[in-house]
Amino acid sequence: MSPTPEIQERPAADYAAIAADVTMETMADVLPPLTPRLAEYLAKRGLEPCGPPFWRYRVIDMTGVLRVEVGFPLAAELDEQVDMPGDVVSGVLPAGTYVTTMHVGAPDELLDATSALLAWGDDAGLEWDRTTEPDGDHWTCRLEEYLSDPADEPDQTKWRTRLAFKTRSGAR
Repeated sequence: MSPTPEIQERPAADYAAIAADVTMETMADVLPPLTPRLAEYLAKRGLEPCGPPFWRYRVIDMTGVLRVEVGFPLAAELDEQVDMPGDVVSGVLPAGTYVTTMHVGAPDELLDATSALLAWGDDAGLEWDRTTEPDGDHWTCRLEEYLSDPADEPDQTKWRTRLAFKTRSGAR
């Protein structure tokens, strides 16, 4: 994690994603193959991502099921006429105040980077935009944005991942 996370305002952004329910044990096998599958789907339809691929954590239960969307931001919302397979969804990443930080390193270090970011926000008195339900924490928007392409950079210790977690409106 960078020494000091940043607080930034982000605009709303349309996206396409493939949703999956995983556990901490299965996510490394299930989620990474969804990125190239979605990229191929978008390319076949002439849809160009306008930013890096991301994982959006919708529901988190660290000992149970995590509901995650593997997606790409798009320059425009998906046309309702586009033929979408059952597991491709479209949506909008909400506008608002986010806390962001950069992690440089292997994906298996992201849990520690995430814990550090959450602790920093708690220490700063921020209120995360989430609710706790019986099935886990429901996040309005909690992202891991993958800025490094493994095809271009095979050394995982150099991979860059931006964490971006939405705070409640006006929380600073």
